[in-house]
Amino acid sequence: MAKKARFCYAFPRASVTVDIAIVTRQKRPRILLIRRKKEPFAGAWALPGGFIEMDETLEESARRELREETGVAAAADLVQIGTFGDPGRDPRGRTITVVYLARVKLRQVKPVAADDAAEVNWFALDAPPTLAFDHDCILARVRECLKLPM
Repeated sequence: MAKKARFCYAFPRASVTVDIAIVTRQKRPRILLIRRKKEPFAGAWALPGGFIEMDETLEESARRELREETGVAAAADLVQIGTFGDPGRDPRGRTITVVYLARVKLRQVKPVAADDAAEVNWFALDAPPTLAFDHDCILARVRECLKLPM
């Protein structure tokens, strides 16, 4: 069995995550959100996502996290729409997230809460609940990319 590499650096390093915005192709689009099972922000709504694995591409991480938390297999048109990395966006430490967007037909997606998600639900993109982390800023970027009113 191959030995796992250990990493030691002289300077602190940021963690990298991915977040995925799955948006319906309706006249009034909906966004798929999870209710977080664990801290930080346990019980709060958030985009599905999580930490990358060392041997994955960013897109592979996004597809894996989406599948693990919602049971949804990402559409072929998963598109990277931004990177968010303001200090303090994650109380666990310096974390940079890469955000992906996919459009889906509502009737083709049957999400199920799993892994770190206590619940999964669709919300109007223009009226989401209070969100964890900086996910309100991420949704503003999603609306901008889709050319929807802010």
